[in-house]
Amino acid sequence: MFSHTIKGQMYNMELLSKFVASSHALGGTPTDHPSLLPRLVDYELLTGEDGKRTVGFGWFAGVAGALESMNALAHAHLELGVASPFLFTPRPHTHPSLASIRTLLREEVGARIALHGTPKSLGPIVFGVTGSGKVADGVLDILQELPIVRVKVEDLPALVSDPATDLRKVYVVHALPRDYFVRQDGGTYDRADYYANPQVYHSEFPTKIAPYLSLLLHGAGWAPSYPRLMTNEQLTIALEKAQAISRGRFACVGDISCDIEGGLEFLPKMSTLSAPFFSTRPPSLPAHLPSVTMMAVDILPTALPLEASQHFSQVLLPYLRMLIGEYGGGGARQSAHRGDAPARELLLKQALDRATVAQRGKLSEPLAWLEQPLGIWHSARDVPAAESESYNLSEDSVCERRETRAFKEKKRVLMLGSGMVAGPAIEEICKRGDVQLVVASNSLRDAERLTHLYPNATAISIDMGDPTNMEELVKASDVVISLLPVPLHPSVAKMCIRLQKHLVTASYISQDMRVLHKDAEDADVLLLNEIGLDPGIDHCSAVSILDSLKASHKEVVSFTSFCGGFPAPECAENVPLGYKFSWSPKGVLTAALNSATFRLWDRTYNIDGENLLQAHIPDVPLSKVLRFEGIANRNSLPYAEHYGLGSAEQLRTIFRGTLRYPGFSRLMNGFSKMGLLDGATTIALDDWASLARKSLEERLGTLVMDDEASIDSAIRDVLGDAEESRELVAALRWLSVLPHSAIESISEQQEARGQSSLPPLPKTRASPIDLFATLLAHKLRYQPSERDLVVLHHEIVSQPRLRPGQPPDSIRESTHTSTLVAYGTPHASAMSRCVGLPVAFAALHVLDGGVKLRGVHGPTHKSVYKPILARLQEAGLGMSEISRDGPGRVEAVLHRHFGQVPAPHWLS
Repeated sequence: MFSHTIKGQMYNMELLSKFVASSHALGGTPTDHPSLLPRLVDYELLTGEDGKRTVGFGWFAGVAGALESMNALAHAHLELGVASPFLFTPRPHTHPSLASIRTLLREEVGARIALHGTPKSLGPIVFGVTGSGKVADGVLDILQELPIVRVKVEDLPALVSDPATDLRKVYVVHALPRDYFVRQDGGTYDRADYYANPQVYHSEFPTKIAPYLSLLLHGAGWAPSYPRLMTNEQLTIALEKAQAISRGRFACVGDISCDIEGGLEFLPKMSTLSAPFFSTRPPSLPAHLPSVTMMAVDILPTALPLEASQHFSQVLLPYLRMLIGEYGGGGARQSAHRGDAPARELLLKQALDRATVAQRGKLSEPLAWLEQPLGIWHSARDVPAAESESYNLSEDSVCERRETRAFKEKKRVLMLGSGMVAGPAIEEICKRGDVQLVVASNSLRDAERLTHLYPNATAISIDMGDPTNMEELVKASDVVISLLPVPLHPSVAKMCIRLQKHLVTASYISQDMRVLHKDAEDADVLLLNEIGLDPGIDHCSAVSILDSLKASHKEVVSFTSFCGGFPAPECAENVPLGYKFSWSPKGVLTAALNSATFRLWDRTYNIDGENLLQAHIPDVPLSKVLRFEGIANRNSLPYAEHYGLGSAEQLRTIFRGTLRYPGFSRLMNGFSKMGLLDGATTIALDDWASLARKSLEERLGTLVMDDEASIDSAIRDVLGDAEESRELVAALRWLSVLPHSAIESISEQQEARGQSSLPPLPKTRASPIDLFATLLAHKLRYQPSERDLVVLHHEIVSQPRLRPGQPPDSIRESTHTSTLVAYGTPHASAMSRCVGLPVAFAALHVLDGGVKLRGVHGPTHKSVYKPILARLQEAGLGMSEISRDGPGRVEAVLHRHFGQVPAPHWLS
């Protein structure tokens, strides 16, 4: 039978136990005579000398799948308002024989195409075929009835863009793994290396092949721990490119392999012969992109019952005769033992022996490893089936043999924290079937909410101050991810060093972390930090460009970088600060108090935290559509050395900044001046409406009356600007921190917007900044229907290196920009994806041994940034790079702003 046990499928271990004699470890069948237990022979293991399967229906699945998929394609064309010749494709189960199907396909579809061509509005019809087994053979065989032309992958761009391409043909590209799998370090596909190290490969199918196809006929299998042909995020990339190429590209997929959420992650379910196709769109697919029509019938050979049954019977019968002869004690069995059996009988016997899973109550030696999943089933019979999924690979014999040889023990990742950015990281890690994730949090409810969908994730409650429990968790892990507040990272790092476990964080490298470098090196441990968004993706993308410029013998003279996360424009209207929170509110507030140092046009500038917001850049020219202001971000000078550019004094400009919508800095500066960002004192609130008044009292050192006029007057005294005061008071009213009489006029408006609720009032004294952060987290939170926006932009100005004797004014500068614009989806915010996904990619890369660095590091080494950027590209978070001749536009704006003469008082 097809037993569905030979890959350790947990859901069928009970069946396997019926063929194995009972033991304390395995369960099994109680018996005093194990030799009387039945012998289990699995069809999937019946192979010839070449290792290929001899008993199966794969060819018929390929034939029927191609026919059903062409029917689905015809209906996808109808959705576009186009009637194509594929409307006449015969449905396999409605005809008496395969011969009649071939005739109809040839005469009704092939002849029409050859005579009249395919619709011009669709461009050339291109079929893509994957897989190299019987399924692909069946697909390619039935397509011979059409006027096909076989093409190569590299031919596709020219084929679909050439208006002279012959539309009286159907173009077929048979894509093999070497065409679309590449190593994450840039290396090419090697078959043996791929099966030995699948985790270091990723798929370029979404960019190289998918956008050019009219129909994908997918016949390749997939296993957990292997790269998918296409992820949900890669579908977005493929469809974006397909829409730009021509109408109807990648509109239809026939997934003949039928791996739910497998090689094609966006396949959510099977279809049936009565309803063979459906439309699908994963949650991550943007609204402006079309759905994909999917055909995914999992019993395709039954659509060709006569021929499929005849074939199966014919290939099975010789094995049956051999078995009957053996059990009968007849000549075949005896002669085989004497060694004088005919060669064919000997081969049949050897094949049956190879295909035997269990006999006389014992597992066969090659499959003895099945004792492990049997033992797991016996000791915990409620283990979810997904603990040991069916790998359902293609008929590629190398891959089949590899996956049936060993039941892999899962690698273990510990995630500390379950905050705003954890969700995408958890989802990405749990896509790996060979990884077990533990999420430890002081909020068990949050951790359970994030992990309950994933069978290979566990949520536990942990007190981060309990070193004993923490140590047990770290000891049981291979890689630790810390999403805890920055001050807690060093203590986690020290524990990882002591227990020799690698650590990944998204936070800046603090001085307390940096001093652990030598200890980590000595312990053979990597402490990888700064692998989120900013810091993280910014480092990876910047160093990637800088390394390429160095390789081209270019000298960098200016580096500017801006990054920001904020609401999408439609969600920021009429909201104080033009801002909502997708990460720690207090982190946003404290960032506005940091001092900044940068270099601009050969001059070094210092701005203290008190004046940072006044020094904002009113207009940063990154977009022709959106307006942004900028704020200098901490000390930019060390990044010259960090990025391998020498000392900061060798550069004309080095500047890192934060992006916000216009008006943010002025309003935040007002909040700061009135004391709402004060972290040194504490106040006790009567209610939230007293927050503004009590913060002003602490700042001014005098009492402020509890009425609007008094508070308004105090704010004018603090700001010294009537217009700024009006803006600030309006924002305070919106936030409900003025006396009730002052906010009654807008209460109905707020209620209509769902903003009238307030968080619970703290029962103890707290600093104004903590109270304000609590309030903002509640009032400026994202509503379920709202989305956020992340923008990251580098501008690098370079010039060729001067030759001896060459005058400096003969050198022409070039500007290179790299930009990421990412919007949130209903599934996850852009911020959580841009922070969580790099963390997950990095942790998995470290887990797989892809990083040989040891000690404290950021992601500026090629072994880190190159694979991370490749994975981000797959996830739809790739950087858009442009080069042009001429000076930098952003640098010019900064120079005009800060180069004022005389310099404003906030510059030193």
